[in-house]
Amino acid sequence: MNLTPDTPAPAPSSSPSPILTSPRAATRVLTIAGRTFQSRLMVGTGKYKDFEETIRALEESGAEIITVAIRRVNLDRSKGPSLLDAIDAKRYTLLPNTAGCFTVEDAVLTAQLAREALGTNLVKLEVLGDPRTLFPDNRGTLRAAEILIKDGFDVLPYTTDDPIVCRQLAELGCPAVMPLAAPIGSGLGIRNPTNLQIILETVNVPIIVDAGVGTASDVAVAMELGCDAVLLNTAIAGAEDPIKMARAMRLACEAGRLAYEAGRIPRKLYATASSPLDGVVRTS
Repeated sequence: MNLTPDTPAPAPSSSPSPILTSPRAATRVLTIAGRTFQSRLMVGTGKYKDFEETIRALEESGAEIITVAIRRVNLDRSKGPSLLDAIDAKRYTLLPNTAGCFTVEDAVLTAQLAREALGTNLVKLEVLGDPRTLFPDNRGTLRAAEILIKDGFDVLPYTTDDPIVCRQLAELGCPAVMPLAAPIGSGLGIRNPTNLQIILETVNVPIIVDAGVGTASDVAVAMELGCDAVLLNTAIAGAEDPIKMARAMRLACEAGRLAYEAGRIPRKLYATASSPLDGVVRTS
């Protein structure tokens, strides 16, 4: 994979963090913690108007992995309807997350509760550092990831688009890393494609863009960069027509990945004729 679409990858160096040879272009399926998936779009289950809309949006998205905020879902069915009753657990892989946790202790406890309730070692780890921006606490994330990995979890951490932190999380044993595109729910799209490109070059686990996606073109850009998957929620649930937007996101994800695998043409300053000019008879 190139640092930019138009320049060759640099030669190996003796630096502490060498550029890795990425297998992403050759990988036709997404593999996380030994599980394989055809869809590269992951979808959240929050913010929809009702369970029916949630289910229809999930179906249109084509997602196979869906996230569930453990601190916000009703785990006790005796106390009323639960999203977990509406979701077909045989159809989807549930990815519980620790949304709303601001300390290492809360995140670890929430992950353990999720494993007990849902019977899965998969967890999307969120340790938030600020209630206004919802940016992650990277130091807390690293610490919580270390604890959970030792406890047998497959940790998918939400983090900033910091290449060093992403590499450290992968080195801890996280089977995938989830850098943000922009603040959660902002819809701003990918704010720093350069950092994502560096992360893709230097972190040899799946890279999943998480948070900040606003519309289908944002998903396509992430996939064209070479990201392995995209996770989103608000961009679908908050759309005027969530069902149509879910389908748009699905198609954008597929198109972006195909474009990445196909390999775009180089960018050039001047025109290049689509048809060769050799042999063309000039009239003047």
